[in-house]
Amino acid sequence: MKSFTLTAAAFVVSAACFCAPLSGAASDSSDALATVTKAIAAFNHGDLKGFAALCTSPATVIDDFPPHSWSGTNACNDWAAALLAANKASDISNATVVLGTPWHDSISGDRAYVVVPASLRYNMKGKPVKESGSVFTVVLAKTAKGWLMSAWSWAQH
Repeated sequence: MKSFTLTAAAFVVSAACFCAPLSGAASDSSDALATVTKAIAAFNHGDLKGFAALCTSPATVIDDFPPHSWSGTNACNDWAAALLAANKASDISNATVVLGTPWHDSISGDRAYVVVPASLRYNMKGKPVKESGSVFTVVLAKTAKGWLMSAWSWAQH
């Protein structure tokens, strides 16, 4: 389901996804990808508060369910609330995201940019659904708290 596609975009990441290093310092690459890994793990465990805690404030989110964009100081929490409502309305549960090997990744100073192919798995009305061929794009900012997601988007194939 499209509304859930982005939901899952948020994550179970395959180990292969994080084997490809980002351009830049090795520790920055590892730390930035660790943030994405933590966010995906939180999402896949239904911990949307944990996911949102890995976002900057303000942040920007683009997803495939209405209202399609969230921005500002509470963007990731607002997205999570909208996702829960969309999933409830469509009887979607048990969403997980699997990310592939990044197509593009780079670090430039205090910013990281990652583009990753993704798939989303969930149950809709009790039946399993798999959406393949999606793209998860993340911009991270290096902050005093470490790397945090400042913007991300999910695009369904």
